[in-house]
Amino acid sequence: MSNFDKTDIKIVNILLEDGRMPASEIARRIGNISERAVRYRIERMVDAGIIQISAVAKPQAFGLTTIADVWMEVESDRILEVAKKMANFDNVSYVACGIGESDVSIQIVAKDTAEIYQFITEVVRKVPGVRKTTTSIVPLIVKDVYQWRVPERIAQELPEKKGTTETE
Repeated sequence: MSNFDKTDIKIVNILLEDGRMPASEIARRIGNISERAVRYRIERMVDAGIIQISAVAKPQAFGLTTIADVWMEVESDRILEVAKKMANFDNVSYVACGIGESDVSIQIVAKDTAEIYQFITEVVRKVPGVRKTTTSIVPLIVKDVYQWRVPERIAQELPEKKGTTETE
């Protein structure tokens, strides 16, 4: 994070609005920075693994209109193994390991509740190490992970870079 500044945050948040926005438009919106500098900063952040630019598919557009969150209690020595197994399924859109009541959580996208039921009972619960599952159908997502923005407070906490110009 040492090479990250307020201008980088502005660039990231603009790219989150539209990952295909031209560097010239980003420079125009930020002001006091050249198109070349914007391109350089984007390339630097991609190379450093700070951001990635990709398409986000909406499962609903492909007929996968039912979403479920599933929390799993897993044998302690198999948590990562189970998580990696879950990540390999096409209908699993999210996998995380947690600390607390659930060891692994996943999100499933499906055509309907019958498909979710079948996947949980015939696949998830039969994975070695899975002891218990708790499922919740998700009828509405108000904010998804790709809608997250870098909080303004992060930018306010960053010191100004000294000895650089924005037009480089």
